[in-house]
Amino acid sequence: MRHLAAYLLLQIGGNASPSADDIKKVLGAVGIEADDDRLEKLISELDGKDVNALIAEGSSKLASVPSGGAVSAGGAAPAAAGGAAPAEEKKEEKKEEEKEESDDDMGFGLFD
Repeated sequence: MRHLAAYLLLQIGGNASPSADDIKKVLGAVGIEADDDRLEKLISELDGKDVNALIAEGSSKLASVPSGGAVSAGGAAPAAAGGAAPAEEKKEEKKEEEKEESDDDMGFGLFD
């Protein structure tokens, strides 16, 4: 992902076809070491292709993937069972607590 992000940043910045060295410079500027194998594969896969067209094609493919619509339809069945609903509530509470704890570990707030 970091290689792709650097590639896209370079394209947004005006470099129509970034090279491996360009991507290594961007990653090196933020202290990330580039993986040569992955970088070469990315460059070879994107060589001569329009990134905007690839993003549009990928977005259209993702639009056909179900994204949780079935969850709401199946939500009534566990409520009728009775015993399953409290277990789900406990799981949700644990997730919320973990999120709060992870925020405390960062050491700074949004407006500090």
